[in-house]
Amino acid sequence: MTTLADVAVDILQTADASAKARRAREAAAAWRAGDIAEVGRRAPPDRPARPSRPALRPPAEMPRRGRGQGAANRVALLHALAHIELNAVDLAWDAIARFHADGAHPLPRAWFDDWVGVADEEGKHFLLLEDRLRAQGAAYGDLPAHDGLWQAAADTASDLAARLAIVPMVLEARGLDVTPPMIASLRRAGDEASAGVLQTIHDDEIGHVAVGRRWFEWVCARRGVDPLPTWQALVRAGFHGRLKRPFNVASRDRAGFGAAYYEPLADGA
Repeated sequence: MTTLADVAVDILQTADASAKARRAREAAAAWRAGDIAEVGRRAPPDRPARPSRPALRPPAEMPRRGRGQGAANRVALLHALAHIELNAVDLAWDAIARFHADGAHPLPRAWFDDWVGVADEEGKHFLLLEDRLRAQGAAYGDLPAHDGLWQAAADTASDLAARLAIVPMVLEARGLDVTPPMIASLRRAGDEASAGVLQTIHDDEIGHVAVGRRWFEWVCARRGVDPLPTWQALVRAGFHGRLKRPFNVASRDRAGFGAAYYEPLADGA
């Protein structure tokens, strides 16, 4: 019998980016339909499989992306976002395979339901961005990409609370802050189709931050610790640098992620 953990590991070991995203969506549909019934146990790989392109570079070696509204800058933006979403697909499936318990306490089915939903939407986001690249005469893999994105997974592989604190509640929350200016820039350039894709991504990511925040607070309640100072301590230990302003307070609030969490760690605090 194929389990959810089997499917998660298979997706993590799929190198082709488009196939990975499609399989993420198909697996989510199968889980919801009951065609995959058991969670199972399977150790995820240390790193997910990746296609031969794009070339992966250290962050310091990445070329600076232009800020204009020309076609080349739009392609660079869409390519960078597609790479982020591909990593997000793997982060969601890694969480499903890696975290089946918190200590001796098994995680409930709702945990798997939520992260399968996140994985499904991350796959959708990659495929939407891939379509927009194709419409610009480009493809994922045409430009070099940042090789530091998986580091957060490696750094938090042994602690569920740390994974939730860093990935959805720092990295995805940062996406809520930076995406609206990107949408505005695309609209100024007359690229309404790409702006619409980014709006979909932004709106879905509110739900992803909410899922991360909700499960972080669940873990804290089970461990008998206060979530705010616990989150702040984990971020200080596991995230380099202070959190950047400006914050998209409205979208963070919609995710239930109030300023009492992040303002003490912000630039200038």
